[in-house]
Amino acid sequence: MPIPKILVLSGSLRTGSYNSRLAALAAKELALAEADVTRISLGDFPLPLYDADLEANAGMPDHALKLKQMFGAHQGVFIATPEYNASVTPLLKNAIDWVSRVREKNEPALAAYKNRAFALGAASPGPYGGMRSLMAMRQVLELGCGAIVIPEQLSVASAADAFDEMDEFKDKRYANQLKNVVRRLIEVARLVG
Repeated sequence: MPIPKILVLSGSLRTGSYNSRLAALAAKELALAEADVTRISLGDFPLPLYDADLEANAGMPDHALKLKQMFGAHQGVFIATPEYNASVTPLLKNAIDWVSRVREKNEPALAAYKNRAFALGAASPGPYGGMRSLMAMRQVLELGCGAIVIPEQLSVASAADAFDEMDEFKDKRYANQLKNVVRRLIEVARLVG
């Protein structure tokens, strides 16, 4: 079977972000599961706040095109989504929105989200583990963008105490859940890619 290419990103740029740590751990698990992994930071793709007038007058930002091409070059995407006010971070939502607008060479709308598998994880210092962000992100990807989002996901509560000094999970249940998400993402990415 071909080795699937999996893109990994975090919806946070904050120094010490729990979700960036989760993304790093997901990238490690994906590599151990023999996926071809690319981990990116949304900080490398700075984008203005989405505005249809800006798009109409200035065109598509180069970073939106590059980010869309990153999505398109992979059969699977793992997103670690922080929770802000019971939803997705503005950084992540803005990136998703810009990518949804890019169309190259007469391709259909939302091409970056079609024919690839998405997996979600969240880490939060609170007791809900980013669960509301996971629900909001799933809604945006599935309903808004028509993406395939696997049902398996990871919600890490009390994230301030979830990682050890090597940035591994202290709780084996989280480690096993991540392995399960990774395994399923690879499986579905092979089928749809």
